[in-house]
Amino acid sequence: MEIIKKDQRDRSPVHWPRAIILVDMNAFFASIEQRDRPQWQGKPVAITNGEQGTCIITCSYEARAYGVHTGMRLREARRLCPELIQCPADPKRYARVSQEIMRALHDITPDVEVFSVDEAFLDVTRCQKLHGTPLRIARMVQQKVFEVSGIRCSIGVSGDKTTAKFAAKLEKPNGLTVIPPWEAEQRLKEVPVTALCGIAKGVGDFLAQYGVYRCGDMKQIPISVLARRFGNQGRRIWHMCQGSDPDKVSIETQPPKSMGHGKVMPPNTTDIDVIETYLLHMSEKLATRLRRHKMQAGRFFIGLRTKSGWIGGKYQSDVALDGGQEIMKLCRDMLNTHWYGEAVSQVQVTALNPRIANHQIELFSPKVEAHGREVNVVMDQVNERYGEFTLTPMRLLQRSCMPNVIAPAWRPEGVRQII
Repeated sequence: MEIIKKDQRDRSPVHWPRAIILVDMNAFFASIEQRDRPQWQGKPVAITNGEQGTCIITCSYEARAYGVHTGMRLREARRLCPELIQCPADPKRYARVSQEIMRALHDITPDVEVFSVDEAFLDVTRCQKLHGTPLRIARMVQQKVFEVSGIRCSIGVSGDKTTAKFAAKLEKPNGLTVIPPWEAEQRLKEVPVTALCGIAKGVGDFLAQYGVYRCGDMKQIPISVLARRFGNQGRRIWHMCQGSDPDKVSIETQPPKSMGHGKVMPPNTTDIDVIETYLLHMSEKLATRLRRHKMQAGRFFIGLRTKSGWIGGKYQSDVALDGGQEIMKLCRDMLNTHWYGEAVSQVQVTALNPRIANHQIELFSPKVEAHGREVNVVMDQVNERYGEFTLTPMRLLQRSCMPNVIAPAWRPEGVRQII
């Protein structure tokens, strides 16, 4: 592995058989705020959901030096860092900056996969004859990102997506780390398997049953063990741990496997009316988004976050849904079966495996269902013209006034283009 410093020469071979770059904008939201407010540069900044936000969405590296981190309550963060500057999030501005950066990356290669609002994979294999070695291209990317946005980024370079992403987090902020593909397996050998993107704790627990804790342990088990348990993703994980992730940079927007909305609540909320209002708010947001993309779902995850963890589960509807009131019925089922008065800090409503809607059955649907669809059509038309929740169920007049946040899964187009 090489951690590149600016004064180092490029000693890479002339051509790599496969060259992948992961671009990671450093403390993206906070960096934008520091860019636009020079007086904040070099100071600890925390981004919250509005002026009244109690939970930190992200923070600057100056704040992280005090132990402040994403998800921390603002009150706790101020105890660690009394000088902390609170800044309300501006999701639309962050999305615009992200779009500018992603467009600029296409000037270097057409093979760009927007991984999140502040990350992108670039396949520069075909660009080497034009732009030079992967290291030279990576430096070009860093310069391009700064020119169009004024934001610094960290970059990982390797022969596959997983190793490139791992490399990008080794030197932050404004780092550039190269792990040549022929060194990837050895470099990952002592890395815990759960340190790789895409290997969650559940997968790690499964691998631990076979004595696999570090990437170098993976060769102890045949690929068939993971394939039987996790299918094609299991096969990919086996290769990921050996520095040879076969997953390609995807330049096309993929159909979503899920689509959801969640919201942090005031601390220690136990009022059932408040919890139901938050769940209805998320149900209506999700339903509006499903209808906008002409999709429906019959299976949902509905959950509440408590001090002991998430409660709730997956709920199946007899028919595919795209209406907020219908989704809310499933939320009430969850409350009746799983909630016993515990303090709640967050709600989540997610559609699982949404599919393109098929409304042909409406000819034979009950009148009340047809009426509900007519109401949704009118509500969507009004809100599209005058703004989200201009026309809304009366109960949502009491909804949280916190502004929307931009999700990590945001994309510049398609169903993930949501704030």
